[in-house]
Amino acid sequence: MLIRLYVDEDAMAGILVRGLRAREIDVTTVFEQEMTGKSDEEQLRYAAEQGRTLYTFNVGDFCRLHTEYLTIGSYHAGIIVVYRKRYTVGEQIRRLSDLIQTVSSEDISNNLIFL
Repeated sequence: MLIRLYVDEDAMAGILVRGLRAREIDVTTVFEQEMTGKSDEEQLRYAAEQGRTLYTFNVGDFCRLHTEYLTIGSYHAGIIVVYRKRYTVGEQIRRLSDLIQTVSSEDISNNLIFL
């Protein structure tokens, strides 16, 4: 099954979301799901409940949360992190598209991937 993305507030950019949708990638945002202002823990829990892989620039907090989830045996649907300003929006779209074409939602579950 293909990865379905949930883009958090840190990474949310209209042009990114439009570019992903133009490539027919299933993507939603914290804004669209009315989750703006919720904690990182709530965002990851929501993404897991929806079976969506979380995409974020918030490397530190989500690396910590990933480790906590593994330690306590909790499930998440995957986390993709990228350092802010490392890639242009176009490069993020290309890399995410490539990743989604090569990694299944099952393979990314409970994993942390650096884009």
